[in-house]
Amino acid sequence: MGKNKLARFQENETFALLHQPAFADLFRGDFSLKGRWRQDFFGNENPITLELGCGRGEYTVALARMYPDKNFIGIDIKGARLWRGAKTATEEGMRNVAFVRSKIEVITSLFAPSEVNEIWITFPDPQPSRARKRLCSPMFLNRYAQLLAPEAVVHLKTDSRLLHEYAKATLAANGITPLQSADNLYAAAGSAGSAGSAELAIKTAYEKIFISEGYPITYLKFSLPQGKALAEPEEFEFCGDVPKAKTRQSRVGK
Repeated sequence: MGKNKLARFQENETFALLHQPAFADLFRGDFSLKGRWRQDFFGNENPITLELGCGRGEYTVALARMYPDKNFIGIDIKGARLWRGAKTATEEGMRNVAFVRSKIEVITSLFAPSEVNEIWITFPDPQPSRARKRLCSPMFLNRYAQLLAPEAVVHLKTDSRLLHEYAKATLAANGITPLQSADNLYAAAGSAGSAGSAELAIKTAYEKIFISEGYPITYLKFSLPQGKALAEPEEFEFCGDVPKAKTRQSRVGK
């Protein structure tokens, strides 16, 4: 393990806003803040937004700066990445930000039904050969639906056309019409800042790299039905280019 990574892991232990529950504990039971994030951590009744696979937490922190009247929680399994967001939020004294080091698979152990008002999925690994592991697969969407309050929305922003088309096919197969969809977000908007909202104009360091490499940024906004289990699309064929594993390896960290 590199010295920088070790130092970051050690500093992570000092951040009050970074939670690192053991996977085994979440697998067997519930996190202590489940159902009590507003009361026991944030100390308010403001809406909660999650960023899943948040990487360095750039989107989480930017949204929290933009909306001080909302609470934001970034989740990622990579502690060395989370260090950046946790350090920035700590240094800025941000009271509406938290981070959790955890696998997304156990998200229902972290949050109670209707506790979450919004979800952002920003540039996740498209998992070219493992559809079930995609963060927009029915396995994950069904878990998100358990946490979301009525009228809550999910945002998917990605450079992967494979992931974008798969998400659209999954929604269509389950009778869900996207609230908003863009195959090339910034081109459709006409300018980087007018893509429909200030939130969509946020760009992480890796997103800027994707754009410079010529990858169109895609976007979906949708709601999930309550009490209905979603299923995989019966047929899904993607004919576009899928980034090679080596290329994607350098691009997934955000």
